[in-house]
Amino acid sequence: MQTNEKTNYQEGAVILINKPLTWTSFDVVRKIRNITKAKIGHAGTLDPLATGLLICCTGKMTKKINEYQAQEKEYTGTFTLGATTPTFDKESEPENFKDTSHLDETAILAATAPFIGEIMQLPPIHSAIKQNGKPIYLLARKGVDVKVEPRKLTISEFEITKIEMPVVHFRVVCSTGTYIRSLANDYGAQLGCGAYLSSLCRTRIGAFSLSDATDMEDFIAANSVPKTDNQ
Repeated sequence: MQTNEKTNYQEGAVILINKPLTWTSFDVVRKIRNITKAKIGHAGTLDPLATGLLICCTGKMTKKINEYQAQEKEYTGTFTLGATTPTFDKESEPENFKDTSHLDETAILAATAPFIGEIMQLPPIHSAIKQNGKPIYLLARKGVDVKVEPRKLTISEFEITKIEMPVVHFRVVCSTGTYIRSLANDYGAQLGCGAYLSSLCRTRIGAFSLSDATDMEDFIAANSVPKTDNQ
């Protein structure tokens, strides 16, 4: 973890944060900016319902954001089988319920195969991709017809690590631009029963690991200026 001298943050630092659940990535950036008074940005958005590694860069290190953002990512989490949601995750209510009792371990493991390698993925309409200058999730919420184009990406590893029906645990290593929510939806379609993303944690970006990240509350405690009797 970097030193907590504010001048160092203002000059330039890379801060690894374990993003708390329900916080937006901008919430983290805003809090760190308020504490450090430094120019700051982050290298790759995490949805509010996701946790895990968020790289924040301050000062001159903000020049590295695009480089870090382009690096390979690793995620772990869970899919819930037997239903879908409009947002492909838990931000909306499950629907289209289907039976999963016929699924065995062999089928659940084999369904990852079509998604490994270079694939075309359709991003969720409830995402921050912009259409006519506005994030499409805002348009989708208003019922506006939203069109998204498939994107080419690479999933180098996709494994089911544990099965607790109807929940399956996974690990994914992928290129930048991959939507794990879309992967959940597509994986459920492959199984024929539907699925949605029920938890997500980013564990790695390039050589940066979640194990080296600081919890937000610890960062705040370590970098806040103590009050004096005159304050």
